[in-house]
This record gives sequence, structure tokens and C-alpha cells, in this order.
Amino acid sequence: MAARPLVSVFSLSGEKAGETTLPAVMTAPLRPDIVQFVHTNMNKNKRQAFAVSIRAGKQVVATSWGTGRAVARIPRVGGGGTSRSGQGAFGNMCRGGRMFNPTKTWRRWTRKINITQKRYAVASALAASAVPALVMARGHVLDEVPEIPLVLDNAVESTKKTSTAKDILAAVGAIGDVEKAANSKQIRAGKGKMRNRRFTLRRGPLIIYQTNDGVEQAFRNLPGVEICCVDRLNLLQLAPGGHMGRFCIWSQTALDALDTIYGEGGKKIPEPTMTNADLARIINSDEIQSVLNPVKPGQTIYAKKANPLRSIAALEKLDPYAAQKRRTQATAEKARVGKKADILAAKRKIKASKKQFKAQGKAFYEKVSKQGGVCENGFTLE
Repeated sequence: MAARPLVSVFSLSGEKAGETTLPAVMTAPLRPDIVQFVHTNMNKNKRQAFAVSIRAGKQVVATSWGTGRAVARIPRVGGGGTSRSGQGAFGNMCRGGRMFNPTKTWRRWTRKINITQKRYAVASALAASAVPALVMARGHVLDEVPEIPLVLDNAVESTKKTSTAKDILAAVGAIGDVEKAANSKQIRAGKGKMRNRRFTLRRGPLIIYQTNDGVEQAFRNLPGVEICCVDRLNLLQLAPGGHMGRFCIWSQTALDALDTIYGEGGKKIPEPTMTNADLARIINSDEIQSVLNPVKPGQTIYAKKANPLRSIAALEKLDPYAAQKRRTQATAEKARVGKKADILAAKRKIKASKKQFKAQGKAFYEKVSKQGGVCENGFTLE
């Protein structure tokens, strides 16, 4: 926020010609949220209504085939002999159909803006234009500019030639910002270049005057340069895109007129909610710390509650018998894991001992099978 009580006034040749008082509105609080909100709504008020034709997507005769034909009930084009016959029509999901929720010209295009909010936003934008850091953050070139805000002698309002205007800007170091804007000109991407907005251009300085004695004709042809009367300050020019910190070049009468427009007898200048916004310094000050209550001792720290389904110690507090049962099961399971190798070895030994009689059994079975029937030779036994 600008804090200097005086600002320098420069002649058209770039020499310091005097001083003037900094207007009170230049010390208004910076509220980028209000500036962004007001700019967004103001920008909507210059839109032109548009809509698609009410007949678009419906200029065809189509009727639904109804149910029973294993197709959707969407209206279908009649006739035959072409690929168009039988195609779905009218619906937004159909090729050549109408769009969903067609745009209408009676949409709510404009927005009403609270006048107090609008004035607050303009005051914040003016205050931001007096802070060099914010002006440079917007992208303006201020390497050769001697002072911000830049105030010129009243003779600038009588300038009538563009060549003279360029010489004035070069003398005060503002020509670099104009050249930056001129070099940024390029063809717009998209269909906007077919709609009378073919080129895009960065913003340059804003010339603010009190009386138009030819200043508009002199500066209006310079790329990126805009002209505005101090009685008709516009937030769309002071904060393009909703971003505060426009590079403003004032005439002395225009800057002095701000004390008439804002302040006693004029528009109210916003005041900050807090005189000192450094909360850390306020809280840690001796005045605040001396009246605060001391830290209360003896706060009980409770242990984390354990889950009895997982913790045996927590289960033992609820049911000692269930805890002992779980311990016994865990011990038995651990013992079984230790004896597993011995049990497997015993089972394998038994299986191996049985295999030694397997060959003897096979031989006996073959011998028995060769004897034939029991009564093959009668009942005589040999």
C-alpha cells in the first residue's frame, strides 16, 4: 500500500516539475476478492444474446415405430432407398438431431452489482495501481519509469499528435510497456478470428485525464494504450481480467480530482477492518499475553484402548477364563507346530514298512490266479 504523502509531477520532457499530495483513496485496503467478484459480474453485462434456431435438428418428418419391432422408440425417418430412412431423429443422442437444452435468447445474461461493492473494488484497484510490486506483477514494464504512480504535467491533456505522445512516453520511461504490448499482437486461436476479434493484444498503460483537449486523439492509436476520464473510472480498465495493478499515467488535475471524488462530500473511502493486520505480533504482545489465563496443569492423558479380540491382556480384564483358554490354544498350536516333523517322519516310516510286503502279496496273487476253477477236475484234491 502506498504510504508516501507526496508524489512527483514530471514535465513532458521527463524532468521533475513539482510535487502533489497523494490522494487518500490510494491508501484504501486491497481486496482482490471483491475486485475479482465485481469484475466477473461487470464483464457479463456486455455479452450479446445468442441461441440456436428453434428448428435446428427438427426439420425432418419422423415418427416412432412403437414397440414390438426390437428397436428403440426414438422417432425414425420414413421413406426408403437411402441410408437416411430408418435413422433416429430429433433426440440429442441422434446424428442430426437437436442439441440437449437448446440455448435461448431469454437467458439471464446481465448481472446486478451492489454499488457499494463496485465502489470498493474501484478504490482497491486505484490503491493497487500505486504499488510498484503489484504493477510489475501484472506484467508491466517499469524498468525506466521514475516513480509509481506516474503523474505528468497538465500539458499532457493538450497533446494532439500521436508522434508527440510517443515522445512523451519515451521521456518518462513508459514506452517499454507500449512496445511490450505491440510485440504481443498475434492471431487469435479458434473461431473468434472469424468474429471480428482476429487479434489478441496485451494491455499497456492507462492514460487518465481530467479534460480532453486532444489527449484521446493522441494516445488512442498506440497499441495497448487505453484512455479514461477520471470522472468515469472503470474497473474493467483498472483491473483487466480481475487482476489489480494496472500501470496508470495520471495528469496532475486528474490525480487531484480523486480527493474531490473520494472522501468528504464524495464517495466513501473503504477503511481496513484492522489497523494492524499482523496477528502474530498482536497475539505475542505483552499487553495480550499479560491478561491471558495460564496453561491449566493436571490434564489426564488416557492410554489407548486395546481391542480384546486381538490383545490377550485386554481380554483378561474382561474375562480371565477366556484369556486362559486362548493362551492354552496358542500353546497347543505352538506345540503341534514343533511336533509336525516327528509326526510326518513316523507316518512315512509306517508307509515304508508296508511297502516291503507289497511284492510278496503280488506274487501270491499270481500263484493263486493260475490254479483255475475250484471244481475244474471234480472234487478230487491233489
